[in-house]
Amino acid sequence: MSGTTIVLIAVAALVVLAVVMIAATSRRRDATSAGELSREARQRDTSSIELESAAAAPTGRELELAAARARSEGEIVPATSLTPSPWSPPDAETMGVTRRQFFNRSLVALMGLSLATFGAAVLAFLWPKLSGGFGSKITVGKIDDIKAEVRAGKGFFYLPEGRAWITEFPKADLAKAKKAYPTAVYNGMAAGLNALYQKCPHLGCRVPNCDSSQWFECPCHGSQYNQVGEKKGGPAPRGMDRFGLTVDAIGTVTIDTGTVFPGPPIGTNTTGQEAEGPHCINSGGEKK
Repeated sequence: MSGTTIVLIAVAALVVLAVVMIAATSRRRDATSAGELSREARQRDTSSIELESAAAAPTGRELELAAARARSEGEIVPATSLTPSPWSPPDAETMGVTRRQFFNRSLVALMGLSLATFGAAVLAFLWPKLSGGFGSKITVGKIDDIKAEVRAGKGFFYLPEGRAWITEFPKADLAKAKKAYPTAVYNGMAAGLNALYQKCPHLGCRVPNCDSSQWFECPCHGSQYNQVGEKKGGPAPRGMDRFGLTVDAIGTVTIDTGTVFPGPPIGTNTTGQEAEGPHCINSGGEKK
């Protein structure tokens, strides 16, 4: 299982878990508050009880007359007791959705939508393209035409849609290359071509070519690579990463940019190419 697949599975699991937790929290809140009266309903009930009590209670004058009558007649008049009406739970259909429930559900919906949007954006960014463009197999053209483009570019041909540099590989050095590179990379070299990822293995800067030295020279920190992407100097931990390249029976070249092969370790030097002129970038990453 590739690293991209593992990341996709982890992101999807986190998004699903977050949505489940939010939904469970909302359900628990709704269940807790389902049998409770809102503040407005409690206030209305309290006011109603107070009004009924006030209407049923005797006035002060009536109590004084009753007390005087009891003293004169020798009778004791019991005071009128206030008995509150029995409470009955409100009808859920009558009450409808309370303001608190409305805001809770709105908050949950917005959070769920935000998480879904974020998850979709992450998946779209990580998911490899199935056809065309970087992350897929790109048909470059006929091998003879590509070699002509490389020579027209003084040894270098840039493929923008593949984020790749294409250079020629000397047939005289194939024996050394076979020992240093995986089969998918070596097959392209055997056909006379080399497909290099444009990104510097040090910190990811785009590596341009230098016409004077006939090397690749990174402008960020000065890493240098020969024409086939093997490290010659600078802080990079290895040579330039590369793609598998195939040539079919009729000479059509296809580059698989969906799989990036790590560059060769420091010290790999299959072609023995030295700088053929002044460097464009010094070891500190500054232009000369």
